[in-house]
Amino acid sequence: MLGLLRRNMLPIQPDILTRRFLVPTPSPPPLPLPSPRETHFWYVIPDEVKDDFLLNRYVELLSPCERRSILQMNNDKVQKGALLARALVRTTLARYTNGKAGPSSLQFRKNKFGKPEVEWKDDNWTQPSLHFNISHTSSLIACGITTEVPIGIDVEEKQRKMRNNILSFAQRYFSSCEVEFLQSFSDPESQRQEFIKIWTLKEAYVKALGRGFSAAPFRDFSIRFEKSKGQMFPTDSETAPRIVVEVSDTSESLTSNWQFALFELDGSHYAAVCVENNNDCTGSKRNPLNLKVWKTLPLVEDENVLNKNAVLNISGLS
Repeated sequence: MLGLLRRNMLPIQPDILTRRFLVPTPSPPPLPLPSPRETHFWYVIPDEVKDDFLLNRYVELLSPCERRSILQMNNDKVQKGALLARALVRTTLARYTNGKAGPSSLQFRKNKFGKPEVEWKDDNWTQPSLHFNISHTSSLIACGITTEVPIGIDVEEKQRKMRNNILSFAQRYFSSCEVEFLQSFSDPESQRQEFIKIWTLKEAYVKALGRGFSAAPFRDFSIRFEKSKGQMFPTDSETAPRIVVEVSDTSESLTSNWQFALFELDGSHYAAVCVENNNDCTGSKRNPLNLKVWKTLPLVEDENVLNKNAVLNISGLS
């Protein structure tokens, strides 16, 4: 991996690069924009990307700054994950420009809190109001896309190992009602699974806010199911109450007008989506999120997995 990046940052030497390497990188096929209340969710499995030529093509998509940033990482696995994350973002966003912008031509900026945003440079066409967010573990990288409304996503391995005692850790970072909920589980494995679900939802919320973790401490808000009875995260998606966020009275920068979805992905990960509520929901009426999910190998193939038992709704999806 280090060799791939270093080679791409040096002047091209015809005697060390094959003709195949120089083939221009094609753009991904265009897709219509997500409709209102719809989220597009794309993910890639790093262990399934093993072809050096394909990795080289991804390197070519990066900006010089992105290449330098990845090159500074001293672990090949971390480098590969970072490369795939940037390739996933670029190829995914390019799908929604109707061919007006290729993956390598996209430019990005960060808001004052550090959240990445697309920076459109071409005034000759109407740029889509795209919002995106990315999350990754060592085994899965995901990108969520919406239009008009901010989005935050998080993915976590179901078998995530905890170095610390779960309750001790939760008492440091979670709200008192979340800690109390975790204490209600006597089975260590059940407690661990519920902890990961809460963590995933809290991460998605903070990332959707786009203000950084220092501006949204985990202890200053609670994630719960509205009018929940019994298990906080029921498995019956038909009867599961909607997920809500409650903020403390002292947290002026936090808001509660957000909508959540929580689901299992490939039987191995929890995934959470948080989007700003567009206020078309009144009273107690449920309006679940409409989610479309693709597993992708960027620039090679895509698979719609929503109806292939790869996505198990826990709560919040239509």
